[in-house]
Amino acid sequence: MMKKQHPCGTNRWEIIRVGADIKIQCTGCDHIVMMSRHDFDKRMKKVLEHAPEN
Repeated sequence: MMKKQHPCGTNRWEIIRVGADIKIQCTGCDHIVMMSRHDFDKRMKKVLEHAPEN
């Protein structure tokens, strides 16, 4: 969950790729955004679900 809502009205995001940059996808409209890890840490509010461990 991010601090600010996406223009489509939801603030739930799914993390697609993790590295030096983080790629996230909006669960409402499937828009993809890539941002630096520093920006992501600053804008993230809380984790809603953890990925299942294999």
